[in-house]
Amino acid sequence: MRLRRGPFDDLVDRQLALFASDEAALFTEAEEAEAAWVRAGRDDAEETYGDFQLVVDAIADRLLELREAYAATLADDKTDAYRAAFAVRVKRRFGRYASLVSDVEPG
Repeated sequence: MRLRRGPFDDLVDRQLALFASDEAALFTEAEEAEAAWVRAGRDDAEETYGDFQLVVDAIADRLLELREAYAATLADDKTDAYRAAFAVRVKRRFGRYASLVSDVEPG
């Protein structure tokens, strides 16, 4: 059974592919920070987790910037559909970095 694709799915997939390419160094930094946290002893775990969380937050912030930059170009009646598609696609592609994108509404 083939799932019906929304009007923004292909666009968001292309945006996220470009984002992954452009931010490859940041994703590598996140992997390295997570590995350091996993290897950290009890005395260093809190600090290394904080370092990891800073990188995760940077990725989420950049994803939000990408989402909002494009959403600002849309007619008001299209923004909710775009943001919903973006949240779903980010969750599928980037998993752990998606929660901030899903939880934060634009101000």
